Amino acid sequence: MNDKKDDVASSFGKKKDTPDYVYLRVAEAQPTDVGRGYARIDPEVAKLLNLSPGDAIEIVGKRKTYALVWPASAKDRGLGLIRIDGYTRENVGVSLDDKVRVRKVSARYATTVVLAHTEQPRMVNGEEFVKSIMIGRIINRGDIIPVRIMGKIVQLVVVSYQPAAEAVIVTEDTVVKISEKIYPLKRLYPRVTYEDIGGLQDAIQKIREMVELPLRHPELFDRLGIEAPKGILLYGPPGTGKTLLAKAVANETNAHFISISGPEIMSKYYGESEQRLREIFKEAEENAPSIIFIDELDSIAPKREDVTGEVEKRVVAQLLSLMDGLQSRGKV
Repeated sequence: MNDKKDDVASSFGKKKDTPDYVYLRVAEAQPTDVGRGYARIDPEVAKLLNLSPGDAIEIVGKRKTYALVWPASAKDRGLGLIRIDGYTRENVGVSLDDKVRVRKVSARYATTVVLAHTEQPRMVNGEEFVKSIMIGRIINRGDIIPVRIMGKIVQLVVVSYQPAAEAVIVTEDTVVKISEKIYPLKRLYPRVTYEDIGGLQDAIQKIREMVELPLRHPELFDRLGIEAPKGILLYGPPGTGKTLLAKAVANETNAHFISISGPEIMSKYYGESEQRLREIFKEAEENAPSIIFIDELDSIAPKREDVTGEVEKRVVAQLLSLMDGLQSRGKV
């Protein structure tokens, strides 16, 4: 038996015909599953847990949520994976490649569900529309429910529901209400997941290896005695997803995200541009792990041989000092 299958077998709580629970590794969801509350589980594990399509499962990471089992691809057999989208990962408090505990549960049908907006402006008279999107979905208190309206994602949070149960499923008979109160989310990073980015799988994989791995598992680099990458240069025409990639990495790693535009740093006053750079890096260090995204970098840091003005020379020198200086940046 290969290592991956051994890992799956060793993750069960007890050795018996039907385990109470199993630990699985979180993987990226299929694009068609985003926002639907589905979980696609390794077929071998689904069989061991006696799970059928449509069954409810509890997923436990830093937090807890619920999802409905959906058939997985044959290529996932024996890999010990659970494929869930970015919203479910946020509800569980985990990122890709984290381990979660999964068990089969029973859910009741909801009679009433109360939702609330997480930010202004509020949706007016949208209860029936939201209900039509949520029918068949399993929910828990505190879950984030994404709703697409006129091309924009509006996030609603589950405030309460009836009857009292671990989790409930929304049906045609469920009464959905939207509270007038706003429940703001405490988030220091943008709401973008890897599933929101299309056609850049190779770039995502490389960036995850260079950014996500050092931020989440710095002990690997310490053990190997190698230095983690200090930065990544993303290049390409406007609109190809460079900023979106940076936001997705920050979101998936729960990192503090600072986005600045190169021209915004420049100032006509002596020393002010360099001071802005120092303040940005100081904020990043104080809120580590952090990701600093500098858009239009070439506007403040052209090739050294092309730098003619004194201001530009000082800014380039300060940026290099902050990025490659003697003082360690830590998780920035």
